[in-house]
Amino acid sequence: MFRQPVPSLLAVFAHPDDESLSAGGVLARHATAGARTAVVTATWATGTTRATELARALQILGAGEPRMLGHADARVPHSAPGKARFCDAPIDETVRELVGHLREFRPEAVITHDAYGGLTGHPDHVHTHRVTLLAFHAAGLERLYPDAGPPWQPSALYLATHPHSAVRVWGAYLAATGKAMHSVPDEWIAAAVDVRPWLGQKVAAVLAHRTEVERGAVPALIARLPAADRERLLGTEWYIRHDPVSSGTAGDELTA
Repeated sequence: MFRQPVPSLLAVFAHPDDESLSAGGVLARHATAGARTAVVTATWATGTTRATELARALQILGAGEPRMLGHADARVPHSAPGKARFCDAPIDETVRELVGHLREFRPEAVITHDAYGGLTGHPDHVHTHRVTLLAFHAAGLERLYPDAGPPWQPSALYLATHPHSAVRVWGAYLAATGKAMHSVPDEWIAAAVDVRPWLGQKVAAVLAHRTEVERGAVPALIARLPAADRERLLGTEWYIRHDPVSSGTAGDELTA
């Protein structure tokens, strides 16, 4: 099931809870197999309740301590007092910050949002995709951001997404919220990962984000569902693979 040695994995997501909802199964799977795993979160500041919840979720997933860029959520100014919204911060600054994490952690694979920003298309998700794509390529170029550490080029970037076929399942639960749902053609999927063996950890990590449960966000939906429905929604994770330009072959870091 796993390649040997198991590839290290760095996930980059916009908000606390995105890591658990979008990639919690793969993070738990890799950590269980002995891989180094970590998560960079673009928004919310350390010391906030959301940061504390994130730390608990990452502990459940085996993904280490939070790595928070500390920018403000586009829709929650108090998420990072005195800091610009992530979408408004100079992009060169945010790319440099993320390059530093990539070069320090030296992952073989990186995970982030797809170009739509996932099902709901939140602007922070879309911007995190853009910043991660730029940082992924910049990290391996020695003349870019030389102060951010020695160059390191991850072998692949995986974009967490939903194929059209999966939206039929999610739509039954999200239609009442009135949210738009963005998906991609099924043939774009490079890895459809069965994460049911790690579903208990994934659900526990999602529910660790108590603030989101209490305010009625997607974790609240997960909290209300019976086990069978949780498995239908969260038991598979889908990824588009993006390779660096210099890559000669495609690996299988996330394939089942």
